[in-house]
Amino acid sequence: MNVVDRDTVMCISLAARPGNHGNRFHNFLYAELGLNFLYKSFTSSDIGATIAGVRSLGIRGVSVSMPYKESCMPFLDALDPSAAAIDSVNTIVNDGGVLTGYNTDYLAVRALLDDVPRGPFALRGSGGMAKAVLAVLVDSGFDDGVVVARNETAGRALAERYGVAWSAGLDGRRPGLLCNATPIGMSGGPGEHDLAFEADAVRAAGTVLEAVYLPAETPLVRLAREAGARVIAGGAIMELQALEQFVRYTGVRPTADQVARAEAYAAG
Repeated sequence: MNVVDRDTVMCISLAARPGNHGNRFHNFLYAELGLNFLYKSFTSSDIGATIAGVRSLGIRGVSVSMPYKESCMPFLDALDPSAAAIDSVNTIVNDGGVLTGYNTDYLAVRALLDDVPRGPFALRGSGGMAKAVLAVLVDSGFDDGVVVARNETAGRALAERYGVAWSAGLDGRRPGLLCNATPIGMSGGPGEHDLAFEADAVRAAGTVLEAVYLPAETPLVRLAREAGARVIAGGAIMELQALEQFVRYTGVRPTADQVARAEAYAAG
């Protein structure tokens, strides 16, 4: 275990309901790599004051969760294109008092979709993760798609921003790429046993992206695998976005084995 001293570099997370996943993932890798870093989760009652504290205390990095992903932005000095593309920050890096916002969800999804054949898609959801996924899709050349969202106001607004259609359901569409960016299928949620899309649409898809990472195998993931589709699971998105944060904080890129063991430890 690392000894905390005056030279220890501090990284934190900010969330309305702080969890332990980031603490365990980052601190595991710090110990594994012998880095004099410490990671700790917090919440904030005043995001402007908190960001000012990050700057003045020299906190190296911040992982940002809801509800701070947009409210933190006015207090930053610069935005990476990954954050500017969706007006949302999930990572802040402090370089000598200069705070830059990134969105590693965007970076992770873009990397994972890089070799997926371009063609029609359906994205379920209208929240922050849906915005990140849709921005990646459109930026990567997927231009024939539909946002499926029960909330018409939010769904239409998101679809119009990126120049795609909106619908309350698939309405007979059978696109090759299905993306779920809602909590449907999440452990402990009201829809944990539900499919994000109709079963026959899942069976017809070539690729399925699932943003939910708990459990590792949601009903959508299970059916997609049974049908022989390529699956991009929520755990892969979570792992890759956390890795991109880690690299930006430390300048060190762990091996795939180290990252897998860190994720297994964090999930345990």
